Amino acid sequence: MPTFTVSTPLPIAPEAFWARMSMAAVNAELWPWVHMTAPAGWRRCPLAQWTTERVLFRSVVLLLGVLPVDVHALRLAHIDPDRGFLEESSSWTNRLWRHERTTTRTERGCVVTDTVTMHGRVALLAALMTPIYRLIFQHRHRRLRRLHAGAGR
Repeated sequence: MPTFTVSTPLPIAPEAFWARMSMAAVNAELWPWVHMTAPAGWRRCPLAQWTTERVLFRSVVLLLGVLPVDVHALRLAHIDPDRGFLEESSSWTNRLWRHERTTTRTERGCVVTDTVTMHGRVALLAALMTPIYRLIFQHRHRRLRRLHAGAGR
């Protein structure tokens, strides 16, 4: 199964970073390339209030915010409100989408690390999508740096 990792140092304490995490924050990171839909009650719900071990909702993944390209059944396996989460979801294109996001405290804030492992439903499609997923996460981390520049600790 293809796996990749992207890490970024941010000038924000881990607890402040996690306090801001929600679907709205995810979409701010993905903008403008991808948007994930969510029921109204989940859009700004803090990650710390999400439950684990069950599908929370289905999200339509929209390319450029308009073109549906996948439907993601969002399921968190574990949440540590001070350290990170482990998502183990599925979608139309991936039998397994395993996304682990962690923070490590540093002198100047924290390092955010995303590790993604996917098991595609169709081998050729998975091989084509893996570099695209990597590019999207690299974009997310550029957005994280912009969104948290000057955030302070």
